[in-house]
This record gives sequence, C-alpha cells and structure tokens, in this order.
Amino acid sequence: MELIAPIRKKQPRYGCKKLYLDINRQLEQHNIKMGRDKFINLMRANGMLVKKTKRFHVTTNSKHQFFKSPNRLKDITPTHAEQIWVSDITYIKLEKLHAYLALVTDVYSKKIMGYKIDTNMRATLVKDALAMALRNRTYGHREIIHHSDRGIQYCAPEFTEFAEKNGLLLSTTQQYDPYENAVAERINGILKYEFGFKRTLPNLVTAQKMIKQAVNIYNQQRRHCSLEMQTPEFAHQNQKHIYKKYSLN
Repeated sequence: MELIAPIRKKQPRYGCKKLYLDINRQLEQHNIKMGRDKFINLMRANGMLVKKTKRFHVTTNSKHQFFKSPNRLKDITPTHAEQIWVSDITYIKLEKLHAYLALVTDVYSKKIMGYKIDTNMRATLVKDALAMALRNRTYGHREIIHHSDRGIQYCAPEFTEFAEKNGLLLSTTQQYDPYENAVAERINGILKYEFGFKRTLPNLVTAQKMIKQAVNIYNQQRRHCSLEMQTPEFAHQNQKHIYKKYSLN
C-alpha cells in the first residue's frame, strides 16, 4: 500500500490495471511476486477499487444563427498525432459560482494540447484554449481537423476566423449525441472524476492551479488502455500504436 499511496494521492480514481503497471517494477525490486489478478483482489479487499459514476451535464447551446460546419470525422481513422483535435467545455463548481473548462485534445494520442478555465462560456474561452494548443504543437507542418459540438462558442466568428486563420479545418457534430464527440467527452470525465474537479472548489484561482497540475500529470503519467497502456505524451511523440475507437463507458 505504501507504493500505491503517492499515486492515488495525485490520481484518486486511477484504475487498478494502470496502477499495477506503474508499481510492478518496484514490486520486483522488493522481491514481491504478485500477478495482476492478485493485485486487483488485494485492492478490492482494502476497498480501493474505483467505483463508476455518471458523467453527463449539458453545456451546449446549439440554437444560434451561426454557420455549423459539417462532421468531417465520419470516415476517418486517425493514424498520427496532430491529425485531429477535439474540443469541448465542461463545468466546474465553485463555492460562489460556476467555472467552465475548455479543453483541446489530440484524438490519436489523447494528449491535452490546450485548456482554459474561466467563469464564462464566451468564445474567448475556447479561443484561448485553442491558442494554447497551437503553441504546444510538435508537428507544425500537418493539417489539423478541429472537431467540436455545435455550441455557439465554437461557431462564433471570433473562434472560427481564428481557427481558420491558423490553418485548421473545422468540423462539428450534427446531432445532440455525445458519442459524436466521444474522445472530448471522455477526457472531460477523466479530469473531473479522477483529478478532483467533481467536487466544489473554493475559487477560480484554486481551480486554475489544479487544472495546470492535473493536465501535467494526465499527459505525462496517466496510462490509457486505448494507447496500449502508454501515456499521452509518449504516444504523441512515438506514434506507433494502432488507434482504438473511444467509447464513453
């Protein structure tokens, strides 16, 4: 349990399979022979399995007059990093008001490329998140499809003109179905439910500090089943895994 505590402190809802991979080498160094199933049983006996929770909250207003781009992802399977970025907004509870977190995630590597948290959902929120993503690019020569829901922030000229000026090809969902933007929805859920953003936070400054730390841990340390148990940063740089379609389950 001493090996598990530091990891669970940073990532309270980190799954057992990933935990086992992270500490397996240390177990061997201590001459502890333990298979994955035995490890999971030990976690269960100590009440340390992660319970599933519901993950749905509406932050999308698609009833607006702005142009909605077509869904350009229907027949595309990602083959490399910085081919497709997906964006979404999720809400964060503060003691006196709500904050909103905008994320830009690379579909192939699941790396969070950019983010912005603020107490409004104006177009500047998603524009600033995209601006960070553009600064964090590794492969500047590649054309990127930017996919989002049809929310007013993503269709407003302030955002679309900025995105197109920077060479992005815009794509939006066509239905009110979260599965049309499953990767973005999933990453939202990971941050909220594994990194403490589901609980009420005292203020915006605290939330900003927490998201900075959470994104760093997520990109650098959190393994993904869909990445063959690699971290997003490793997958982004190496680009050798075969893409696995994300679900919301």
